[in-house]
Amino acid sequence: MKTFVVGLIFAATLPAAVAQTNTTRPLSLQDCLKEALQHNFDVQVERFQPQISLYNLYSAYAGYDPQFNISGKHSYNVSPSTRNPYSTNLVPASVSDENSFSSGIGGTLPWGLQYDFSGNISEQYGSQAGSPFDDSSGNIGVTLTQPLLKNFWTDDTRLLIVAAKNNLKQSEQGLRQQLITTVSAVENAYYELIYARENLTVQQEALKLAQTQLDQDRQRMQIGTLAQLSVEQDESQVAQNQANVITAEFTLASDQNTLKNLLTDNYVEWHDTDIVPTATLEAVQQLFDLQDSWTKGMTQRPDLLQAELTLEQQGIQLKFDHNQIFPELDLVGSYGFNGAGKEFSDTFGQLNNGNAPFYTYGAQLSVPLSNAKARNAYKADKTVEQQDLLKLKQLEQNVMVQIDNAVKQAQSAWESVAATKQARIYAEAALDAEQKTYAVGKATTFEVLQYQNSLTTARSNEIRALANYAEALSNLAQQEGSTLQRRNLDIKVK
Repeated sequence: MKTFVVGLIFAATLPAAVAQTNTTRPLSLQDCLKEALQHNFDVQVERFQPQISLYNLYSAYAGYDPQFNISGKHSYNVSPSTRNPYSTNLVPASVSDENSFSSGIGGTLPWGLQYDFSGNISEQYGSQAGSPFDDSSGNIGVTLTQPLLKNFWTDDTRLLIVAAKNNLKQSEQGLRQQLITTVSAVENAYYELIYARENLTVQQEALKLAQTQLDQDRQRMQIGTLAQLSVEQDESQVAQNQANVITAEFTLASDQNTLKNLLTDNYVEWHDTDIVPTATLEAVQQLFDLQDSWTKGMTQRPDLLQAELTLEQQGIQLKFDHNQIFPELDLVGSYGFNGAGKEFSDTFGQLNNGNAPFYTYGAQLSVPLSNAKARNAYKADKTVEQQDLLKLKQLEQNVMVQIDNAVKQAQSAWESVAATKQARIYAEAALDAEQKTYAVGKATTFEVLQYQNSLTTARSNEIRALANYAEALSNLAQQEGSTLQRRNLDIKVK
């Protein structure tokens, strides 16, 4: 029996695990992937499918299992006396006792040859016309039937076996598809968690900045150099930033749950665990080659490979349908030995000596007059094959479009990283300049608060752009079907 094991191969040595303190658990992305591949529900469910397909394949081979049968029977019959129409005498009653036994083993070989080894023996005794009798007879032999046209190059059993092999390949691709989907989901959830933690820090810093501004302005108001309106503006900004912190905290908690749900099959054990990503959001420039990405997609996308297997499966069915159009022309033959005697032992002796052989050989032809069922089944499946071919071409085109979009998305995300970084630097410089202007009384509180908000937005946009870039690379790999290779994950089937 094959078992399916997801093996993990890491490109580099992972850093030593950080000791868990209370409910805090630092995790790298590879740690998360390992947990998900072992405990994710979707992966566990899909991992059974190849095993089911393998059992179905074994079941298909059962069509070649020999069938053994054996039977024994005793019969007793009394025929009453009857009147002879040509005389006045009665025809005496007859009594018959019979013991009979038969056995055989038969089946079909992979090239369509049907065989049947059989043997039977019977013993009769009783009286007939007033005279006792006792005799025995039997035979052993083999009967062979070899199709020459219909069911010659394929038949029901061979169709089931080839189809089951095809289904096994499709289920393996289905497992790859689920692994890619899960790995991509874990990557995105991990990056979103990093973003949520850093965004919470940004909102907390914004709140601290607004609180500092409020404290300073209250002092200015107390000495009479600032109006009450400016302090109220500060208080409004502090309240708004407090709301932003609350929202960021909820987003962080929600993103924690999203990642936990992907990593575990026992959420209760992870409920009070605070996952702390050990990675940071960094943008490493990557060269994008659309032609190379298309090549990967055409050769590695599991859904595309499944569509190709579906088309191959239809070709298998079409081959079977074509064979069913032919008439049945079979070579038939039999060979064996007869035996007879007064008792069982006499019959067995003759069968053992083999001095009363029999044999037959010949051919038999069966031609359906219209054969409408087979001909129309072939035409229907031929049409289905053309339909599946169009579906495959459509999917190939969709894959190319999806990869093209993913490449453009990744390129755009990279450009946004640089742009948002510059925007953050300018916002920091602008706020610093505005605070200096405010300190000498040439700017209002409202203007300072506007620059603070701009800086907070710029900081949030920068980490959002970093997360988007990381997720865009993950999405590109998913569209290419190269996610497992990108993460050095190896699927081993045993």
